[in-house]
Formats: sequence, C-alpha cells, structure tokens
Amino acid sequence: MIAADELEKAKEGDLKSLEKLCLATWKPLYCFIYCKVQNCEEAEDITQETYVKTLNYLQERQVFRKNFLGFMKTVALNIIRDRWRQKKRRGIALNIEDINPEKMAGMDHQKEVAERLQIDQALTKLSENQRVILDLRIIKGYSVADTAKLVGKTEAAVRTAQYRALQTLAQILDGND
Repeated sequence: MIAADELEKAKEGDLKSLEKLCLATWKPLYCFIYCKVQNCEEAEDITQETYVKTLNYLQERQVFRKNFLGFMKTVALNIIRDRWRQKKRRGIALNIEDINPEKMAGMDHQKEVAERLQIDQALTKLSENQRVILDLRIIKGYSVADTAKLVGKTEAAVRTAQYRALQTLAQILDGND
C-alpha cells in the first residue's frame, strides 16, 4: 500500500517519492499488462504510458489511496483497449502486388454495401447525442475521458450513453433483418 504522504509528494513532483511509487507498483503493474498483451515491448510501452497518465491525473484530481495499484491497472486497461481499437480501425495491411485484380473483380461487394447502408440508416434513428458519442468513442477512437470533455459530460454519463446507444442500434438492426 502506498503511503498517503508519498502520493502527495509524488503529486507535487518530488523525485524520491515518484521513485518509491514506481518501485512499489511497477512489477505487479507490468505483470498485469503483460498478461493482457503477451508482448514484452508492448507491455513496457503501456507500463510507461500508464505512469505518465496516472501522474498527470494525480496532479489534477484525487485518487483512492487505498487501492492505488487498482487505479493504475484500470488506467492500463483503458490504454490497452484504446490500442486494440486503433489496431482494429486501421485494419490489416495488404501488399498491393499480392492482390489479384481478376479475383477481386469477381467478389460480391453488394452485401457489404447493403450492410453499410443499413448501419447508416440505423444511425440516423439514434438521437444526436447518441450519434456524437458513438462517433467519438467507436469511429474516432477517443477515450471515455476525452469524449466526456468534448461533450461536457461525466465519464459515467458517456459510458451509459454509449451502452444505451449500442443497445438501441442493435435493436434497430435486429428489426431490419
């Protein structure tokens, strides 16, 4: 457990306190992240990013001192989720020389186009607030905190709105099938 005065000193930028904080938390935090990503280099990057985000957060707000490591794991998990979303959004890289144009011309793109139109139509049935939150969170990949700042709501309100928007979207799409 981290002493309250160590957190306060770390918050003010005291290097010895920051070092103590890192020594007390890096190993369980790194192990937690490594279990999620299964890659040493990526786990190291995420661990460093977690410390940066946590220390920035510490300077702005109060953190639960009793479960500081749990707070850091939550920050790390959010970073991991953001990275997965970004990877998913970028798609798979293809070598243009490996693509056979004759084979590609034979593929049926009508189904894909029809699905996109169906999703676009379903999105128009959502409220403006729900569309904005889904656009920021899912399409643009903003974090919950960034989205909350942009729309002027709390993080909990953004999570709730996103959940409800996805539920509504799923109901609309199920009704179209």
